[in-house]
Amino acid sequence: MVNIGGILIETPLALAPMAGVTDASFRAICREQGAGLTCTEMVSAKALCFQDKKSVPLLKLGEGEHPAAAQIFGSDPVCMEEGAAIAAEISGADIIDINMGCPVPKVANSGDGSGLMRDPDKAVRVAEAVIRGAKRPVTVKFRLGWDKGSINCVEFAKAMEQAGAAAVAVHGRTRNQMYAGTANWDYIRAVKEAVRIPVIANGDVFKPEDAPRILRYTGADMAMIGRGVFGNPWLFAQCKAALEGKPIPPMPPLAQRCDTAVRQFEQSAAIKGEKIACLEARRHYAWYLKGVPHAGFYKEQIVKITTLEDVYRVTKGIKRDLCGSDE
Repeated sequence: MVNIGGILIETPLALAPMAGVTDASFRAICREQGAGLTCTEMVSAKALCFQDKKSVPLLKLGEGEHPAAAQIFGSDPVCMEEGAAIAAEISGADIIDINMGCPVPKVANSGDGSGLMRDPDKAVRVAEAVIRGAKRPVTVKFRLGWDKGSINCVEFAKAMEQAGAAAVAVHGRTRNQMYAGTANWDYIRAVKEAVRIPVIANGDVFKPEDAPRILRYTGADMAMIGRGVFGNPWLFAQCKAALEGKPIPPMPPLAQRCDTAVRQFEQSAAIKGEKIACLEARRHYAWYLKGVPHAGFYKEQIVKITTLEDVYRVTKGIKRDLCGSDE
């Protein structure tokens, strides 16, 4: 049991917030598989302040989605305070998370996301502002630093703790690394040794045994899983079993994995409309088929999906040709 500012999390496994991936429908499936904490996609505080209608749906939690966090980004303290209050009200999330780790140039080069790691004093002002606005526990997600010559995650974590953050999540790469190379868990361990608040370790949890390994190596309180669950929400159930010392459950048969994908897309369509859900389903369904022999033909069909009927047709073909079943 992990305690983040009074919010108790039963399973020490968190789903990383990922733009365009961790919408409410995918988060629901990850929770079914054992994710102890989920988080919305990142939302611009500035967009919330200007009442952007496209941002509001991103903050909506699923039914019974608790404990959960809503993530905002920005670098203007006034706007971040207001954005935090709006995000808390709209989402009803238990935690507000600040994105200080996004490496995308459009975000970082404007001083938001990981850009804040180049200005720790401003980052502190932002954290303090969000804490005032959120009126609930606030966590901060960041990287090791901007580049290998300016790794400042330990000092940054201490500053966030002093500002009042309830926990920090550390991705073991610099901003310049993006998602390349290997995550450096040594720095995550150094952060854990330097602060008293809970630390969430993020980076390179791709296999069931990676979860206990990253927690053991870093001493962190929780493991956060990102790209490892692309098309594979069952990784949560496998990691949970590994943490509990239980036999690791096998991946479900392909037909069952396809049914889960279809359910995700149907839920998504109910929330955001069929057109957008099916456009997003193109890459999600391709992820679900990763490593499946002879799936190339169906991946070509998937990139043309525009309706749920297309999803059903492709799924029927996969089951007929790749699963040996017409079900």
